[in-house]
Amino acid sequence: MIRINLLPFRLARKKENIRRQVSVFSLSLVFIILALCWVFFTLDDELSQTQNKVAQIKTESLKYKKTADRVSRIKKDLAILEDKLAIVENLKKRKNEQQILLEQLADRLVEKKMWLSSVAADARTVSLKGIAFDNPTIAAFMRYLESSPIFGAVDLKVSKTKGFGGNIRLKEFEISCTKILPAQTDKDGKSKKGKK
Repeated sequence: MIRINLLPFRLARKKENIRRQVSVFSLSLVFIILALCWVFFTLDDELSQTQNKVAQIKTESLKYKKTADRVSRIKKDLAILEDKLAIVENLKKRKNEQQILLEQLADRLVEKKMWLSSVAADARTVSLKGIAFDNPTIAAFMRYLESSPIFGAVDLKVSKTKGFGGNIRLKEFEISCTKILPAQTDKDGKSKKGKK
């Protein structure tokens, strides 16, 4: 009978299996290392791109911040300028208002019988101080003021006799009245509401 020794064949097969497993493990390890390197480099590239974008956005935001600061300064300067223009416009209106007021007062004076010593006006009221020959002259002046379209609520505050020189006795008076807004009257002192 022929005897065959199978031990070397089994041993060779076992060695081949071990070699194959080591090869698969080595290849798997190399593949995993390559995959990890690829992921690392991809993430590193994305991180550097993101950092570049962040730096670019920061420089743009600084540029826009400077522009926004300039715009806010310009808006603030514009608001100050508009306030100044409003003040100038108000002064122009007040100048015309004072001119109209003085013209109306001059037209309402009782000629050669009275004169005004002071005129004070604010936005709503007018205070008049003056001297007249007698009480009827003061009453006529008050009626003339009431007939004017720019004066209202004429009120005599003080009327007293005052001596000037030796025998001259005159009436010193103080009158206050309200002032109708200049938008409601024209330069001639006529009411605009009545015009057509």
